[in-house]
Amino acid sequence: MSNPMKEIKVEKVVLNIGVGKGGKDLSNAEKILEEVAGQRPVRTHAKQTSQTFGFREGAPVGCKVTLRGDSAVQTLDKLLTVRGNELNESSFDEHGNFSFGIDEHIEIQGMDYDPEVGIFGMDVSVNLVRDGSRVKKRRRQSSSVASSHRVDKEEAIEFVKDKFDVRVV
Repeated sequence: MSNPMKEIKVEKVVLNIGVGKGGKDLSNAEKILEEVAGQRPVRTHAKQTSQTFGFREGAPVGCKVTLRGDSAVQTLDKLLTVRGNELNESSFDEHGNFSFGIDEHIEIQGMDYDPEVGIFGMDVSVNLVRDGSRVKKRRRQSSSVASSHRVDKEEAIEFVKDKFDVRVV
């Protein structure tokens, strides 16, 4: 029998749309994320002023949603089908996390094109953990997680292949 503490889980899925400016485009992007994720997004703001891109520090430039639990797994499954259940090996980092992009939100099942809203792409970032990884994040008596208990790239790839039937190329 395998150790239940070694079981890999999806901790969170973060959906992000970077618009580059506030206004109507940003509110449209927020509507799209709310429709995809089923919860209200938060705005992201510029960290520094850039004359090249034309925004100032603190200006709203995008929006994001963090999903956890069953809704994260269901949304991730839906978003992976947009990619044809295929990911690049370079999408995975050495800590077992992975990210991918979606070019057009209208490719997602159940999303329709609205000419007033337009078409937006989004970034999807997924964090994989094992039970017990909370010890490094807690406020009191935080501790490091042993290297044998951390999720590495190969384990993350195997998890995604088994759980979501994804082909990694």
